[in-house]
Amino acid sequence: MLDLSALDERVTSCRACPRLVAWREEVARVKRAAFRDQVYWGRPVPGFGPADARLAIVGLAPAAHGANRTGRMFTGDRSGDFLYEAMHAVGLATQPTATHPGDGLELIGTRITAPVKCAPPENKPTPEERDNCRPWLVRELELLRPTLRAVLVLGGFGWQALLPVLASCWTVPRPRPVFGHGAHVVLEAHDGGEPLHLFGCFHVSQQNTFTGRLTQSMARDVLRAAKEAAGVDS
Repeated sequence: MLDLSALDERVTSCRACPRLVAWREEVARVKRAAFRDQVYWGRPVPGFGPADARLAIVGLAPAAHGANRTGRMFTGDRSGDFLYEAMHAVGLATQPTATHPGDGLELIGTRITAPVKCAPPENKPTPEERDNCRPWLVRELELLRPTLRAVLVLGGFGWQALLPVLASCWTVPRPRPVFGHGAHVVLEAHDGGEPLHLFGCFHVSQQNTFTGRLTQSMARDVLRAAKEAAGVDS
């Protein structure tokens, strides 16, 4: 049986979606001018954070010139700058910036992952690509199950992609919970264990943060609530 580090290693070699493989590798070859001297990751991006995390943060696919460049979730772009600033403020990250692997950033009781592991064109995975990637996230959450107590989902796409994944370990009510910023649902476990707290947060995309739809205060409030529900000590 794979442990989390072995799962992460297998994720990085996935080639299940031809469109995503072609796109991520083309971006890594052509590059953005500001990063022309850098070697891009150009592969699927595994989750980031400890194997005994009590809180998981799940957001849309890696950015073309962010995680697809650096190889670490929400690292090297403005969305990540916003997210890690908020996480650091509430005690979920050891520093407020994320520039590259090896920059010293560590997450506190938290793991960040995505329902689609490859950067997609126009940041829009297809339903088929989402479904192809689902087994990775299912296994990841199963491995986190002994300690996982809360999940914070960034954006409606992540919410809809995650609900079928959660059904493998927890009972998802019908009709399905509706996404919204600040949404909070408690899911009972199939195995009689601890329930899972599910939170919603607007995505940390520039479209949301630059327009003020999502502010630092809003993000920090939801992160604090998820941290408390998960029982993360900082």
